Amino acid sequence: MEESAGLSAPFYYRNKAQFPVGEDKEGNPIAGFYAGRTHSIIPNISCALGVKVNERILNIILDFMKEYNIKPYNETAHEGIVRHVLIRYGFRTKEIMVCLVVNADRLPHSGALAERLAGIEGMTSITLNVNKDRTNVILGDKVKLIWGQEYITDYIGDVKYQISPLSFYQVNPVQTEKLYARAMEYAGLTGRETVLDAYCGTGTIGMIAAGSAARVLGVELNQDAIRDAVSNAKRNQIGNIRFYQNDAGRFLLEMAEAKAPLDVLLMDPPRSGSSEEFLNAAVKIRPGRIVYISCNPETLVRDLKYLTKKGYEVGKCVAVDMFPFTDAVEAVCLLSNRKPDTKVRTVADLEGCYRIRDAKKNQD
Repeated sequence: MEESAGLSAPFYYRNKAQFPVGEDKEGNPIAGFYAGRTHSIIPNISCALGVKVNERILNIILDFMKEYNIKPYNETAHEGIVRHVLIRYGFRTKEIMVCLVVNADRLPHSGALAERLAGIEGMTSITLNVNKDRTNVILGDKVKLIWGQEYITDYIGDVKYQISPLSFYQVNPVQTEKLYARAMEYAGLTGRETVLDAYCGTGTIGMIAAGSAARVLGVELNQDAIRDAVSNAKRNQIGNIRFYQNDAGRFLLEMAEAKAPLDVLLMDPPRSGSSEEFLNAAVKIRPGRIVYISCNPETLVRDLKYLTKKGYEVGKCVAVDMFPFTDAVEAVCLLSNRKPDTKVRTVADLEGCYRIRDAKKNQD
């Protein structure tokens, strides 16, 4: 285990914040955070973890709601309109996104709100996210543009990314660069490898890997994330990466059954870890190196135990403190095949083995 990578300035580091909206005993709209293990809102619009502009944005929205009598959502009665406020911020680009999650198809007087928010320097995207379900899930599937564009952009290293309201994107940009730099170090790319970025999201780590690999594939189930990933690759003129909307386990199994070559597997699964289907497929296709990025030590240990029983060994591991003052940590682990196939596969090999031409329709 290597020395953990900490954050030198552990305040105002989050590029994303989600604030539930409710009302106080006098009927005034409030925003803040849920009390532990409840959905009771503690009013607080000044947070030392999010960027400072969040407070100004929330004040504008709450004043707007009070002026126009826009009611916050009431979970019990399933009434009211505004459920949450999602704010994203580009640390390098200084672009700002505001997305109101609403229990309606429209927000009354949204033009007046947009005019006020647009006066904030860096405001780039103002949208509605429609969520009319009785659910604890914050975001719905439908996004409607109110003002500007539906996304913002930001950089990790030299790669510029497009980020939409529904996209996954690491919330701590400073530590993300450290996390991905260590992952690339562990991957040991020489320019000849075929790489799979599993659970690729908007393509962040896969596009970084593309600069040092022969070919990169990215697979992700979320359609919006794949759309952003394709746009990101075009934006950065990266020609040796392809993205596919599919379940990561199913996709890897298809590659294994087709005997498609794979030299390095990059995997960044959700907190629940990898599925048994995915791990079985990984063992079957048997890449020389697996770089496992995890946000949950418990599921990481579980999956590493499985992989080590199947012929892999853990070579290196480092913890990256993505969320200071919490018990949450990200980790990067390198696993090597104890019986590696040393043959170097070319792009032509991959095209011949795997039914990749049919899947290219996802790029259109």
